[in-house]
Amino acid sequence: MDAAVAFSALVGLVTTPYIVFLMLVGVLVGIFMGIAPGVGGKLGLVLLIPFVYGMDPLAGAVFLLSMHAVVHTAGAVTSILLGVPGEGATAATVLDGYAMTKRGEAGRALGASFGASLAGSTSGAIVLGASLGLLEPIILNFHPSEFFLLSLLGITFIATLSGKSVVKGLSVGFFGLMVSFIGQDPSTGIARFTGGHLFLLDGVDIITAILAMFAIPEMISLGVERQALASGVAQRQRIDYRQVIQGLGDVVTHRWLVLRVSLLVAAIGIIPGLGGDAASWMAYGHTVQSSKNPETFGTGRVEGVIGAETGTCAKEGGSLIPTLFFGVPGSSGMAIMLGAFLMLGLQPGPQMLTEHLDVVWALIWSLALANLLCVGILLVAAPWITNIAYIKTSLMVPIVLVFAILGSYIGQGHWENLILIFFMGGFGYFLKRHDWPRAPFVIGVILGKIAEDALLKALAIDGYWFFMKPISLILIAMIIGSIGFWFYKMRTGKVEIAHG
Repeated sequence: MDAAVAFSALVGLVTTPYIVFLMLVGVLVGIFMGIAPGVGGKLGLVLLIPFVYGMDPLAGAVFLLSMHAVVHTAGAVTSILLGVPGEGATAATVLDGYAMTKRGEAGRALGASFGASLAGSTSGAIVLGASLGLLEPIILNFHPSEFFLLSLLGITFIATLSGKSVVKGLSVGFFGLMVSFIGQDPSTGIARFTGGHLFLLDGVDIITAILAMFAIPEMISLGVERQALASGVAQRQRIDYRQVIQGLGDVVTHRWLVLRVSLLVAAIGIIPGLGGDAASWMAYGHTVQSSKNPETFGTGRVEGVIGAETGTCAKEGGSLIPTLFFGVPGSSGMAIMLGAFLMLGLQPGPQMLTEHLDVVWALIWSLALANLLCVGILLVAAPWITNIAYIKTSLMVPIVLVFAILGSYIGQGHWENLILIFFMGGFGYFLKRHDWPRAPFVIGVILGKIAEDALLKALAIDGYWFFMKPISLILIAMIIGSIGFWFYKMRTGKVEIAHG
């Protein structure tokens, strides 16, 4: 039956002109967001969410996921050609990719990157599809108590993997939780922390919170620097298509490396909140450790490019699993996607397997098809797309700010959100400037209501004894263990993870 649903979902995607058009537009936007340094997929998502408001749930979800799925693939362009990561997750690609460019092998590095991205995204989609049958009995047996602890686990993972200070990460995450409690008490209907403002009775708008934490701080930062996105970089590189084909051949030559990294990172992606940055470095680390000559990496090894890009893209399939079926974001980007799903009327949880299996398969196919489109476009347009990196911030900043303001207002139609977005945006810039992670705040705002609702239901069903259930004890141990593991790594100096 699943095979029939999967085939039907694929046919529905490729034979619906409207869906295909939205997927193509999403891919083009994702390419732009990935190539432009300092912009990235999270900002792309928050800017596009207002445009899918009121759209058909499947069409809106495919549009956003198509954009998000190709950002890392496109981000490799500036990482390789300019040594400037387009996204945090593509930073590992710089080590060997930019070294290959300086050696005159830019085309080969790009070809290897595109091929590895396509292989990784396809593998991630396959892992997601193949795991549905195994996950179904587990997911359907989860109760409110498990979802409450999973929400806490998701917040904990995001916080501990967002920077060097676990105190900062947890503080920001739980501050987001406090903000999520603004509004009406779900059990009594009494207004909480609204200050008498009616527009806060429904709580802080998720779209406004996301825009404030990511869009506003990034634009303030770019405006303060007053320079081109890729200022101070070398002259544009000319692409040799024979080298591109050679790079694609390298992916086939190192197919076992691609397979190992894909399976490893797709499995890691299931862990809530791990994020693409950590996945790419784990993939790169495995590539180096499994090599016979690890000391040569960083000097222009094509295996380094293949390993990093495969891992970055393979993670997306795995991170969709907790996002769709548990309502726990698999990464900071998926946290924003979770908010979009809720806005579109798609309620993540076990019912996705029973009531919306066609939507699940459509999203799985979207991951693979979007990257196939992206790689095809990048292979054709490679000589010209690097010009995006030279856009002046004097043009970029006003456009993004206008979209952010419109997005904040369109979401609920409350003019007060325009004040809230700049107030919270200033707070977001403060966090960015002082090297505090911002992703935990958004996770807290999104998961706070889910966690509160699940806690109230769990207490009504089992009382406080739900903490003593076997699965609950395992999840509590994982929460404590994740924090303990982080402290251990910090003491031994083995942690160096990019901020989210």
